[in-house]
Amino acid sequence: MAAPIRALLFDLDGTLIDSMPHHHSAWVEWHARRGLVIDADAFFLATAGRANEEIFADLLPGVSAAEIERLVDEKETLYRQIAAPLLGLIEGAHDYVAQARAAGLRLAVCTASTLPNMALAFARFGIDTWVDTVVSPADVSSAPGSHGTRLPGKPHPDIFLEAARRLGIAPEHCIVFEDAPLGIEAARRAGMRAVALTTSLPASAFAAFDNLLAVAADFTASELHEFRQPLDLQGR
Repeated sequence: MAAPIRALLFDLDGTLIDSMPHHHSAWVEWHARRGLVIDADAFFLATAGRANEEIFADLLPGVSAAEIERLVDEKETLYRQIAAPLLGLIEGAHDYVAQARAAGLRLAVCTASTLPNMALAFARFGIDTWVDTVVSPADVSSAPGSHGTRLPGKPHPDIFLEAARRLGIAPEHCIVFEDAPLGIEAARRAGMRAVALTTSLPASAFAAFDNLLAVAADFTASELHEFRQPLDLQGR
């Protein structure tokens, strides 16, 4: 018998908000300013869900922490300039989360987004008021023995495990909603089942994961109805 659902953990970019095209545009522009060509799809697969500092450390080995901070700010400023007039919610996201809350589930946003980017989305849609907690790499881990370290981005499981600790819910009772393979992998490492949304990639991108319960286009999909209420998934 599978563990009953007690909490839903939502990625932000590409899962609750339709922001990934704007992140793509910002990365393309960042590369273009340096005369570089980017394969946007391959870049997304390799980086979606990771903290910006981790991405830039891989892109530019040996660059100082101060320079990485400047580059992160440049790229995310580009994103906000592009996204500010265009940002929308993924179809059905608000109603889905509201119905899950009404059913008594605990809820979290688990994102690698920066604080200013979160602020843009939260001010626009009030997403921070939909959930019980918001977890990101800006936070310090509460795990025993963590010694006040920052949370790493996905595919590390730390963001999801931190959310479960804050909610007081064991990982096996949590369902993660993600649009990126690195996020699904982070859920797998956290011991959590997951739902993949094909807002950024086709269903085939998630075929290798054994922790998936469903793959859906958005939150209006009928196959997601059962996950927004406390449920014993016996027989799955």
